[in-house]
Amino acid sequence: MQFYLLKETLVSCAPEEVRSAGQYVALLTPAEWQSERARFDMGIELEPDTGDIHNTKAEVNYDSLTGTFQIPDRANLTERDDKFAFALDEKGVVFIDESGRAGEMIDAIRRTKRWREPSLERFLYDFLEQIVSRDLPIMEGYESELDAIEDAILSGEERDNLIRVNEIRSAVRELRVHYEQLIDMTQELEENENGFFREENLRYLHLFMNRMQRLHDAAASLRDHTMQVRDLYHGQLEVRQNHTMTLLTVVTTIFMPLTLIAGWYGMNFRYMPELEWRWGYVAVIVLSVVIVAVSLIFFKKKKWL
Repeated sequence: MQFYLLKETLVSCAPEEVRSAGQYVALLTPAEWQSERARFDMGIELEPDTGDIHNTKAEVNYDSLTGTFQIPDRANLTERDDKFAFALDEKGVVFIDESGRAGEMIDAIRRTKRWREPSLERFLYDFLEQIVSRDLPIMEGYESELDAIEDAILSGEERDNLIRVNEIRSAVRELRVHYEQLIDMTQELEENENGFFREENLRYLHLFMNRMQRLHDAAASLRDHTMQVRDLYHGQLEVRQNHTMTLLTVVTTIFMPLTLIAGWYGMNFRYMPELEWRWGYVAVIVLSVVIVAVSLIFFKKKKWL
């Protein structure tokens, strides 16, 4: 169990102080929450679900607010999530976590944040900011990678471009869903139905929601970019296939008259005069070369080669 008071920064305190010494932040495991929940005296009707978490959400109780976080691992957006629950009222917030993620975020706030006017709203803003603090560089990295893949496709380099584009698209989709859930949660908090937050401090929640909207728009734009790169890949593939088909058509067209000549003189009729002509063989060779040369010149002028 870890308990902190919201002072100029997060200050460690004893469990007994959490309801009497000002607003607080507490970090407990699910087992500790079950044994210590009476200490916080929250009017909880919807018990925080610590075992089966599928999304990020907030739910209003009669005299408290509960919810869950499902945070995609930024190192592997499509494979792993950190999950934990929370409960809060006007006195403070309790995080119920055994993944360790909430503790890491609280430690980061302790190391880096000092507040002129400490408040629960400002802490929540900084906590939510910790979730998305690395997202903009991640999306910029994806954007640069897509630009490089575009250049590779246009230059005809054969790599697993489409596989990587699909991986980026899946990762961006995870981020978009995550942002939508964070926006919904922040809207629920900003509604302030139970009056837990001071009106003048709701600007922190509004500020975070605006940032989420910008990140959501950036993710949507990045998704469109992946679709454009996929279309470019398929377009270049079709161009190469068309070029191959054109080349095969040209070769077939060149050999059609040669095949006719070979078939014609392969009939060996008894009275074919060319069979007895001394220069017949040479004439057929010359005729075949002329046909090939004329065909190639024609196709070059038509820019089919």
